[in-house]
Amino acid sequence: MRLRPYKSCDAKKIISWIKDEEVFLKWGGDHFGLYPISAEIIDNKYLNDNGDCKEEDNFYPWIAFTDEDGVIGHFIMRYIHGNNKVLRFGWVIVDDSIRGKGYGTSMLRTGLYYAFNILGVHTVTIGVFEHNDIAHSCYKKVGFVDKEIVPSP
Repeated sequence: MRLRPYKSCDAKKIISWIKDEEVFLKWGGDHFGLYPISAEIIDNKYLNDNGDCKEEDNFYPWIAFTDEDGVIGHFIMRYIHGNNKVLRFGWVIVDDSIRGKGYGTSMLRTGLYYAFNILGVHTVTIGVFEHNDIAHSCYKKVGFVDKEIVPSP
């Protein structure tokens, strides 16, 4: 498992994993407008709108890939309120055709390694909607702990 920065060509792959409105909303659809989503919407949000982050140099979209399966997942990192010691993961998604193989946990563990050992952050947070049990289980396997419950939109 390796990570690389997001490229425009990745948007088509990401939207291929968002097969219905439920997946769209669990992934973070309220930040992307209405379903269905397009590659152009993702690309514009990431490259032109800085992921809606006000601070410059604060939005880092990543692509996870393996030699065997190619691109298998995606997530973003952003600092919280300009504090470069607190990082938030978000918009996590894994290719649904290969779920259950541990790629989600591997992707997030790789991201955590990067966050703590390369970026030198002290804290990493992540959010999950209360009805997204698969993601919640994945995040707990990686070591995230529940801090608060926020109702789904």
